[in-house]
Amino acid sequence: QVQLVESGGGLVQAGGSLRLSCAASGRSFSMYAMGWFRQAPGKERVFVAHISYNGGSAFYADSVKGRFTISRDNALNTVYLQMNSLKPEDTAVYYCAINRRPYYSGTPYRDDYNRWGQGTQVTVSS
Repeated sequence: QVQLVESGGGLVQAGGSLRLSCAASGRSFSMYAMGWFRQAPGKERVFVAHISYNGGSAFYADSVKGRFTISRDNALNTVYLQMNSLKPEDTAVYYCAINRRPYYSGTPYRDDYNRWGQGTQVTVSS
């Protein structure tokens, strides 16, 4: 079974950038679409971005479109989230997740993901 470990979170000023990484164990990483979600205090976990199993397509939530970029390196079993022009409302715990369906483009629906990392905190100060 694949396990996920996020890193790269931290404290940054508004307008700054961070790059999150999600390292996966296991040999099947390249078969599955990956997603990033986030959860702010007192709120539900919501979709941020997803990328297809081969990196050929990506999709973003409207709130991050044009500022965030998802990418993956299947040789390194890692998916990334480059976050630019950060805003205070981006403050949340960020989670990566594996889509349950192999060889798929991914979806923005939380229930379609069956493996989650432990999360990494991103705090954007104003």
